[in-house]
Amino acid sequence: MTDDAPDDLPPAGLLPAGLMDLLPPEAEREAALVETLMAAFAAHGYERVKPPLLEFETSLLAGSGAAVAEQTFRLMDPVSQRMMGLRADTTPQVARIAATRLGGQARPLRLCYAGQVLRVRGTQIAPERQLPQVGVELIGSEAAAADAEVAVVAAEALGRAGVAGISLDISLPTMAATLLDAAGMTLEALAARGLDRRLRRQMEEGIDRKDPVRVLTIAARAAPLAADLAALLPRLLEAAGPADAGLAAVAALELPPAARAIADNAAAVIAAIRARAPDLRITLDPVEFRGLRYHVGVAFTLYGPGATGELARGGRYRSGNDEPATGMSLYPDAVQRAAPAPAPMPRAFVPLGTPEAALAPLRAQGFATVCALSPADAPRALRCTHVFRDGRPVPLSQEE
Repeated sequence: MTDDAPDDLPPAGLLPAGLMDLLPPEAEREAALVETLMAAFAAHGYERVKPPLLEFETSLLAGSGAAVAEQTFRLMDPVSQRMMGLRADTTPQVARIAATRLGGQARPLRLCYAGQVLRVRGTQIAPERQLPQVGVELIGSEAAAADAEVAVVAAEALGRAGVAGISLDISLPTMAATLLDAAGMTLEALAARGLDRRLRRQMEEGIDRKDPVRVLTIAARAAPLAADLAALLPRLLEAAGPADAGLAAVAALELPPAARAIADNAAAVIAAIRARAPDLRITLDPVEFRGLRYHVGVAFTLYGPGATGELARGGRYRSGNDEPATGMSLYPDAVQRAAPAPAPMPRAFVPLGTPEAALAPLRAQGFATVCALSPADAPRALRCTHVFRDGRPVPLSQEE
């Protein structure tokens, strides 16, 4: 920097908030983890697609992409003079590919992907704005077995990555809205009776926060529209927990026909999951819908052991051309925290003058070969674990 350079320039190497460099060995570990997950998907017939990092916002934000519009970076394309967006989620792009480039292929389509996504804002818990994302999408089937397959394949992929104690939480994001509609608590009905239209949103917030007292209070304020909800919603809130008990509790309730169809579908999906993965721990939350507003059927969240947080999320949605679809996105950064760290690749220091032909067997044994380029090169400085001596790798501790 020259003497007349501005004093307020950021230090060299400073990155924007939420962005970071991934260094050795974490970068290699992430890449290996992604390939492990993708290999698990491929074993179940899911074929890899690679959408571009950015595309025209009219297609990027269509369908389920509208749910991440506020998290999408936008920029002007200097070639076409049209607005483009940097993907904040890969699922809408896969849906576009299925509807256009693969529109003539037989259904159901089984597709998978891996790549980076960029978001306008991180969260207080996860401030990162650039994230790795891998996932599976099953497009063209309404069957409960399709939802079950996606959940089981994602759980199996996590198991291959070394994550133990996996649990699957199933939620029904359309249940709350369906019950409110059936009870007549629509925005139009509230306005027609001179009631505050905000009561609908307040009721949704009470359900979302699992607050039965608030739910009953708002139901009383919205009477007589929400009379049927006063007894029903608290019991649904209490049904959250292990899947079998939750299904039994929901089955005992007198639900409106549309809500009963949602519950029956959830039971069918859980039965299909049990048939394929009988040991998978499953929980059910009948009225959870936080962050899942574009889902139209069951929604999934996969958790690891302890406080590892969400490892994957997905569920049923409608693709860009209104095809039935279901999918799951996995978060490799979270998976890395839940999975045991793999053993690092051993590094063998190769002295000057060693024939290249002698190194192929060493690499076949799983060693990385670090060839000296000058007499000053030293094995410890180059983070080597072995030294190549007399045709074999010798541990550095023995050399010393």
